[in-house]
Amino acid sequence: MTQTRRQFMATTAAATAALGLPGLARAADPLGIALITPSPLGDVGWSHTLKLGLDGVVAKLGDAVKLTVLENIPEGPDADRIMQKTVTDGNKFVLAGSFGYMNGGLQLARRFPDVSVIHASGYQVAPNFANFAARYFQGTYLMGMAAAALSKTGKIGSVSAFAIPELITSINAFALGAQSVNPAIEVSVVWVNSWFDPAKEQAAAKALISQGNDVIFSNAQDTPSVISACEEAGVYAFNLNSSMKSYAPTKYLGVVGTDWSPYFIAEVEAHIAGTFKGSSHWLGIADKVVFVADWNPDIPADIKAKIDETEAQIAAGSFNPFTGPILKADGTEVAAAGAVIPDDQILAMDWHVKGVVTPLPQ
Repeated sequence: MTQTRRQFMATTAAATAALGLPGLARAADPLGIALITPSPLGDVGWSHTLKLGLDGVVAKLGDAVKLTVLENIPEGPDADRIMQKTVTDGNKFVLAGSFGYMNGGLQLARRFPDVSVIHASGYQVAPNFANFAARYFQGTYLMGMAAAALSKTGKIGSVSAFAIPELITSINAFALGAQSVNPAIEVSVVWVNSWFDPAKEQAAAKALISQGNDVIFSNAQDTPSVISACEEAGVYAFNLNSSMKSYAPTKYLGVVGTDWSPYFIAEVEAHIAGTFKGSSHWLGIADKVVFVADWNPDIPADIKAKIDETEAQIAAGSFNPFTGPILKADGTEVAAAGAVIPDDQILAMDWHVKGVVTPLPQ
């Protein structure tokens, strides 16, 4: 079931009254699961992929769960109120689907200890509050290899949502993967400061293309605006979360996709069993959460073979994209040859690697 904010508020009084009726066999009721997303579900993108992950829960558990989806909810006090409404209306499992929901979701978990909350992209934990994120950088490193092989200008770019560590690591790995094929590659970035702004995303893509960037990374956009603009301009492009190949039939480089269903199923089943524990989950290729697909046939065969080999090494744990030598954009060494940047530093990354020529916003 998918609801707008207005529809949700309109049903609150009736739902609350129903919860108060005596004599109901509450233990036999399905587990109410609420998903709150920062953008419309659409047919592609982050919010769409979260919903697909919960569809996997419904497929596995059937009538034991009941799903409510509240889409396009702005981060801030409005989202906090809506998350609380989902709980007072009987939902006992909440998926807070945006970084900006973290503080409200944590307060919700503290207020309702019988509710389990999982939060996307954050870092806070509590006994009934967990966070989850994807190791997108594993896939963007592979895309960088392909991008460098196809770029004629040696300049590639990214339209990115917000300058948070999760997105910065994706850009840095994109650059490092590209440099493994062409050490002289340069990466430019436009930050749009939005998860969902089709007009701004399209303008940013066109600006990067006009500057000579001939492969574009759509980094955490929930619309196909960047992908469509690149197809129209004859420029290769790829994105995160779900395939947008239908929007770029000739110039789609591929997708760094996510399948959240294994993780969501495990967390919901833990709640039902009474074993849910608040912890951090950073999931990647080895976990079958991150995957790469829809590779463009224009990628040279030798490079594709190297990509496949590198992907296998990442899955096996024998290679990490953040293996040195790695320099910051200012030339400072952060990892010597053969050294691997540890996870805690990757999770907190607030700097660009050498070769990313756009300074981070202050």
